[in-house]
Amino acid sequence: MQYRDPDAIVSTEWLEAHLGDADLRLFDCTVYLRPAPPDSGQPYRPESGRADHQRGHIPGAAFLDLIDELSDPDSDFFFMFPSTERFAAAMERNGIGTGLRVVLYSRENIMWATRVWWMLRACGFGAAVLDGGFDKWAQEGRPLSREAVSHPPARFEARPRPGLFVDRHAVREAIGDEDTVLVNALAEEWFRGEIPSRYGRRGRIPGSVSVPAGTLLDADTRAFVPPEAARERFDAAGVDGSREVIAYCGGGISATVDLFLLHQLGHDALSLYDASMGEWAKDESLPIERG
Repeated sequence: MQYRDPDAIVSTEWLEAHLGDADLRLFDCTVYLRPAPPDSGQPYRPESGRADHQRGHIPGAAFLDLIDELSDPDSDFFFMFPSTERFAAAMERNGIGTGLRVVLYSRENIMWATRVWWMLRACGFGAAVLDGGFDKWAQEGRPLSREAVSHPPARFEARPRPGLFVDRHAVREAIGDEDTVLVNALAEEWFRGEIPSRYGRRGRIPGSVSVPAGTLLDADTRAFVPPEAARERFDAAGVDGSREVIAYCGGGISATVDLFLLHQLGHDALSLYDASMGEWAKDESLPIERG
């Protein structure tokens, strides 16, 4: 079984062989989620991965600041998709634009790279994700650099794709809709509401199915599971391509792992509930279920 969009995923072998390409733009997108200060009311404290990037990165990689540059500064929630204008301006400053091959990676969890990939896709720009990210690269003993990298500004032409991001109103309308399936990308114990949630009320959006993002990644290499294995996981949850998909998680990040693979498996009608449980679990007017 082959991926639908092979240009959207690159191997560590391919990347090392192409590091010198003039049109390559490589970016580290890492963020860490640290414990939130007591009584802050926040689910976590986001921390930029820039310091680790400066200590060692894949040669030629610049750093994309998802927290400060690529999120809506006026939102009550972390990491929300900014205006198209703000996002496009950030892309141009960082050297992402027409005629360039953009490859994204992150550390510890590939979800930060898939998040940026999804945002670029929402603006009509095709990028690629490094399979296994920095961790697989380092495990294989491939070269690292501490040299600071910045790319010259580029011309980014945003061509927005409506529907790739949806809000709570669209999600509420989807509950009970036989033509739509809600996919929860959080771990099973969070999905079932068995443990306290850092987002608020325990549980899930009613009618959701569970496809944890972690089950779509190899535990050792942190690369994506083979497409056949991904297909089996989605099929088992009833995500078979016959219905529209709205994926969600805690803050609109790990769900992009599910969306990336669903796209690669041939699904077209894909949306992300950006605020996810960070919004839903705190709003008592919104239904929730456990068990």
